[in-house]
Amino acid sequence: MAARIATFDDWVDLFREWQKAIGVDLPEITGYQFEAKYGELKTMQIEFGDYRGRCKWERVIQIPDQRIRDALQNLIVYQGDTEFASVEQQRHLFEAAPSDYDRQALARVVTEEMRHGWQMCHLLIQHFGSGGKLEAQKQLERRAFENKRLLSAFNDPVQNWLDFYTYTDFVDRDGKFQLTMLSYSGFAPLASSMIPMLKEESFHLGTGQDGLRRLLQAGRIPPAIVQKYINKWIPAAYDLFGVDHSTSAHWFYVWGLKGRYDEHQASAAADKERLNEHSRELYRQECERLIGQLNRLIPDEQPKLYVPDLKFNRRIGDYAHQPYSVTGERLAAEDYEKHRQQVLPSEGDLATLKAIFAEGDWVESKKATTQAQ
Repeated sequence: MAARIATFDDWVDLFREWQKAIGVDLPEITGYQFEAKYGELKTMQIEFGDYRGRCKWERVIQIPDQRIRDALQNLIVYQGDTEFASVEQQRHLFEAAPSDYDRQALARVVTEEMRHGWQMCHLLIQHFGSGGKLEAQKQLERRAFENKRLLSAFNDPVQNWLDFYTYTDFVDRDGKFQLTMLSYSGFAPLASSMIPMLKEESFHLGTGQDGLRRLLQAGRIPPAIVQKYINKWIPAAYDLFGVDHSTSAHWFYVWGLKGRYDEHQASAAADKERLNEHSRELYRQECERLIGQLNRLIPDEQPKLYVPDLKFNRRIGDYAHQPYSVTGERLAAEDYEKHRQQVLPSEGDLATLKAIFAEGDWVESKKATTQAQ
């Protein structure tokens, strides 16, 4: 397949077509001024890996090895794909928004995810020639609802607002980790792209955590159902950190393309054979803190929320498709599927939620702002 685009403006035309095709050409979105944004880097020196101390690359032609150029393009492609996919996953939620505030928050989240995809395609088109143009075009041709996005978590459906709050709290939180690691990249245009993206991403995370807080504060949705959505999305986020003992992560680090999440704080040398595991564990610990905050809102007589074990419901890595329970015990094969049905959202849970949503007042009210975001 040849690229149909010769310039970035050609790609913008495809972007507008994509917005219409998936049904998000809404007034609060189409009125947004999409643009590529770049922040100021703290240093122009590569901070880790074999090229540490050298000047960051500002053009692809400066990168000394074709393998590094290919790996860099791949990182950008995957990041962009997640951004467009998340919009497709959330596209049906507008009419079911529980308040004007929530609809406004959803519009902002969706719009900024689009801008992040726009940013990645800007990099592909400006820096990677015909191959980059083709990849930028393909970003708008895959569909999450056709199971064609590159990472499994971004093909999973987001069916309701409990889904949305949990997704933005925990899957977008993985996004914060990924963007932070890329903000240390030796390719300056990618690193500087992350600075405004991280500022925007913080709103998405806050929308999720605050949404779950408001939901629990209202006291209408049983915490046991909330837990099932946590069980759905946190394991999906675990997978997004990549496989265990990853050679790709090893080379991304050696080549100075993607650092550790705690690169600026870490005192020990990087364990290049366990980079994904390191970031995944930091993510798990952050989730523990967030769940602890939510548990303060649950009455003592009700079950508290918890973070699923790293081994549960994994689709990649050492524990992929292994029969571990949500609390980490290995189960007999015949018991595992029954366990999954018990601890993940079911049709019965969907029916219960639908009835609660129809009655209203299931989430603490919050006023919409009249100011543009």
